[in-house]
Amino acid sequence: MGQETDRIVVVGAGHAGGSVVAFLRQYGWSGPITLVGAEPIPPYHRPPLSKAWLKGEADAASLALRPENFYADNAIELRLGTVATAIDRATHTLSLNCGESLAYDHLILALGARARKLPLPGADLVGVMELRTAADADRLKAAIGEGRRLAIIGGGYIGLEAAASAQALGAEVTIIEREPRLLARVASPPLSTFFQDFHRSKGVAIELDAGVEALEGQGGQIAAIRLSNGKTIQCDAVLIGVGAVANDELARACGLSCGNGIEVDAASRTSDPAIYAIGDCTFRPLEPYSRNVRLESVPNAIEQSKQAAASLCGRPPPAPEIPWFWSDQYNIRLQIAGMPFDVTETILRGDPATGSFAVFHLAPDATVRSVEAVNAPPEFMAGKLLIAKRKPVPRERLADMAVSMKDLL
Repeated sequence: MGQETDRIVVVGAGHAGGSVVAFLRQYGWSGPITLVGAEPIPPYHRPPLSKAWLKGEADAASLALRPENFYADNAIELRLGTVATAIDRATHTLSLNCGESLAYDHLILALGARARKLPLPGADLVGVMELRTAADADRLKAAIGEGRRLAIIGGGYIGLEAAASAQALGAEVTIIEREPRLLARVASPPLSTFFQDFHRSKGVAIELDAGVEALEGQGGQIAAIRLSNGKTIQCDAVLIGVGAVANDELARACGLSCGNGIEVDAASRTSDPAIYAIGDCTFRPLEPYSRNVRLESVPNAIEQSKQAAASLCGRPPPAPEIPWFWSDQYNIRLQIAGMPFDVTETILRGDPATGSFAVFHLAPDATVRSVEAVNAPPEFMAGKLLIAKRKPVPRERLADMAVSMKDLL
């Protein structure tokens, strides 16, 4: 395999890029490795940006994916503050924005995703923000605090986490969601209702069925949001969190197959055998569900990092994992396992009024396809195992809190 001399170049120094270089060394890759990242800092944990980092409970050291000396100690060359601008597949070279080019034998694209833009009048006003990077989080942190008014466009997980953090810091928060419920595209109605009620109980204002007409400014600074129903929301800062778009332009430009992201196989290989892609930028097969999806999560980034590293190092592939996600808001931990594809029934286990419950999504054959667990670790862990086992579960026993999850397994 020529590992002694073959050069691996990884583009993207997020969680996926930072993980794959570590797995490559762990799995025995001895050739040169270069990690190219657009940000000026080494790979770091992004989930705390909307939570602990905003609230001042995390520092740069705790955010770092690995200690600063890890890369030098493992002969991993870091090229930070550097953007890849083109891939020449014929010559195996990567062009950089500094005018240099890097030769590669194997290329790994860990390009991530970017915040979806809204084409709104006033979107360029000072105080209109997004939250994807540490620099974004620093700008948002500086804009919120006691008595400040933060408007959040988008009632998804990023918006809700930021709302919880801002409210904890004393800000007045309004969430604006165009759908009739929060988390409309990513959660079940019982979960939406629970989070709507909880956020409102904390003093967060929520506008549902609310389209945004324009962002209005004063002296170049955001001052208000005009809604399509004629209502105006006064604010000092705006966070736009309406989803993310895969950064697949580099791949498309060099002719790699792309769908909703860069298309890869179960080993994270693209349509070019010399190029792999991992993390938020990929459109990947999801074995338990017999379809391709694009996932945005840390567990997915780690799983695909293992897939690519194992393939390049000639190791057996890792066992396929059930996708899972989490969200922390206030004292609530939401854990989700699986995807609710092809489900025909939902079972509520526990009482949302107690702050601890789970929603199980079942296929027609009574197998569990997904579980949403709120402050319910046993339901999450057992649910994940039930999804993997594909074993039918008696509905009435699943709903009965007197029957333990251990017994259901």
